[in-house]
This record gives sequence, structure tokens and C-alpha cells, in this order.
Amino acid sequence: KEVKARLDYLLQTKGIGLITGDPGCGKTNIVRNYTNNLNQNAYKIIYLPLSTLTVLEAYKQLAIAFNIEPFHRKYENFAAIQDAIRRLNIEKKIIPIIIFDEANYLSSSFLNDIKILFNFEMDSRDLAVVLLVGQSVLNNALNMKSNEALRQRIITSYNIGTMSIEESCIYIKTKLSNAGSSSDIFTPQALRAIASYSSGNPRVISRVCDLALMIANKIDKSNIDEEVANLAINEINM
Repeated sequence: KEVKARLDYLLQTKGIGLITGDPGCGKTNIVRNYTNNLNQNAYKIIYLPLSTLTVLEAYKQLAIAFNIEPFHRKYENFAAIQDAIRRLNIEKKIIPIIIFDEANYLSSSFLNDIKILFNFEMDSRDLAVVLLVGQSVLNNALNMKSNEALRQRIITSYNIGTMSIEESCIYIKTKLSNAGSSSDIFTPQALRAIASYSSGNPRVISRVCDLALMIANKIDKSNIDEEVANLAINEINM
């Protein structure tokens, strides 16, 4: 809910936003669900998951996303991308939303270019939404003196935390319900064991639950108790 509120604000104002969190906390899933519900006639969603690129490769990837034949020189790609953003925004009334996933792997050189690439009319207008999505270490990189100019241009940011034990239990029950389950497959003790082990990380929860379901099926148990949950946890630890 908090991420949605931040993204709503980012769309209203345009500019650069930042979403961070530990691996498996659901950053990409949250952003994907949010953008899927946007009016596709009003926004052009550009999702760039390859963050371990050179600066020129990153420019070329971005150019291709705008349906531009990439150039061999950075400044030519730069000019073509800015022109494409202007045309979309001014002529077609479409706001580009550029999402850099795994942004913690972006080079410092490209991070520095981001503030220039999306600078229009001497920094007086924002014609696009830029969203940096990455692990929490990205905050450390942005706090470096060399990235101060970019950090000052970030208009909204949020670091996604993990779920509490109670929230984790609700998460598991909701996933089961969405899958069509009408019974309590996991006992309360199993739920709390999984929630405690996972520290509220959705990806870890899903992994333990999947393994627990397979173990229960193998030993012909109709529900997952604390013993089965611990078997799954121990297998993951091995």
C-alpha cells in the first residue's frame, strides 16, 4: 500500500523514483502489478532488467525500447531517446515510464547519465517517469558523493521491509485460497514455523511452502504440520 502511494505521487509529478528492498521481498512483483493496472493508452511502460551493461549498451537497450534503431555513438542515442520522449509526451500525450530493475548493478557512469538523459529544458520540466528498482545496497551507492546530483533529483523513495509473523501467516493462507484451496492445509504451528524461519521474506516463504507440499505428498499426509514444515526447512538448509 505504501509503495502504491509513492508510485501514485511519482506519476502525478513525473521525475525519478526509487524502490529498494532485500532480495525476494517482492519489489519487481509489486511494480509489475502496479503498471499492469495503468491505462496503456496514457503510459508507455519500458522495463529494463539488464543492469550489468556498459553505458553504451544501456543506451542502445533504451533506444530499442523506444523503437529506435540504435546508433554506434552514445550522444546519437542520447539525442534520439530524448526526442522520442518529447514526441510521446507532447504530441501523443503519452508519459513514458522507464523502469530500471536490479538498478543496484548499474554502473556509476550510467547512474550519472540518468540525471542528464531525463533533463529537459534546462531541468525545468519532467517529461518521463524513471523508476530505479534494486536491492537495499543501492541506497548506499546513491549516498556516495559522486551520485549526490542524482540523489537530489529523486522525488520519492521507499525501502520495502519484510512481513511480520502474523502477516506471513496471512500471506500463506491467501496464496492457498487464490489457488482454490478450501481447507487449512497448513496447521497454525507449521505456519508460524515457516513465518519465523523466513523472517517474513515472500520468496523464502514460497520456497519452503512448495517443498513442504511436495514432502507431504511424498509421505501421503493430507496436511502440513510443524514436523513437515521443519523437514522442508532442514532440506533447504542443507
